[in-house]
Amino acid sequence: MSKPIEASIVVVDDEPSIRELLVASLHFAGFEVNTAASGSEAIEVIEKVQPDLIVLDVMLPDIDGFTVTRRIRQEGIDAPVLFLTARDDTQDKIMGLTVGGDDYVTKPFSLEEVVARIRAILRRTREQVEDDPIIRVADLEINEDSHDVSRAGQPIDLSPTEYKFVRYLMDNEGRVLSKAQILDHVWQYDWGGDAAIVESYISYLRKKVDGIEVDDGEGGKRKVTPLIETKRGIGYMIREPKN
Repeated sequence: MSKPIEASIVVVDDEPSIRELLVASLHFAGFEVNTAASGSEAIEVIEKVQPDLIVLDVMLPDIDGFTVTRRIRQEGIDAPVLFLTARDDTQDKIMGLTVGGDDYVTKPFSLEEVVARIRAILRRTREQVEDDPIIRVADLEINEDSHDVSRAGQPIDLSPTEYKFVRYLMDNEGRVLSKAQILDHVWQYDWGGDAAIVESYISYLRKKVDGIEVDDGEGGKRKVTPLIETKRGIGYMIREPKN
């Protein structure tokens, strides 16, 4: 008995060997896969298939992946895009996120990483259409309807920017987010600031989210277990504490 198809994916890369590897891995993981070898072919396939997600190489022989993304967005296609980039170039990553991409993987990549990123993107985008307005990570909760935030049952007063920041971290629970990604999603790149603002807001959030005190069961108080983590030289993440 064949397992059900998890999602429909279009893979766009001009290198046949990369396409073949991705197709084999994604088929094995339970995805339906269509492919394209150029930007113009990609637009045709994407418009025809209407996939759940697109894996898109930035460097293509005719039009680049950023232009492909702009064009499909203009056509009203909002399928999430995972960029494949040959260079670990911050400007490339910024551009990719700015034109409507959702994530990026730098070549050479592991197939396991690509599959994991795809599932994370699909999980995030599918959760956004669910009816439940509550987002939870451990005992931290956000109510999307009222914008109320609480930890261990205690309300937390956040500014609009702090709310957007903690919501973005929670949407990506268990995943490290770079300062560039955070700047793009929280402040937008036309804000004109630098990455130091991210460090400042992380400090604010730690005091408000991880500084909550609760009863220790012995008549005293203790601080809650921290949820916000720093991965030195990489970025920040939020996740449920390990036992």
